[in-house]
Amino acid sequence: MNLDFLGKALLSSVVFSLLGMAVFVAGFFVVKLILPFDVNKELEHDQNTSVGIVIGSFILGLAFIVGMAIHG
Repeated sequence: MNLDFLGKALLSSVVFSLLGMAVFVAGFFVVKLILPFDVNKELEHDQNTSVGIVIGSFILGLAFIVGMAIHG
């Protein structure tokens, strides 16, 4: 195995991981801005399960999109 190839693969996976996390954080803030209610209040204080399902679905969808974009 070539160490140069391994180094490039490691660097690209670190860069794409950081880029993916940045997209997730930005996407979560966009969802918080779009929704007409306070997400933290609904999840923590009111324990609204349906809001948690919506946020989880958004995160899974965004993960699928980012993964397919990285994969090509």
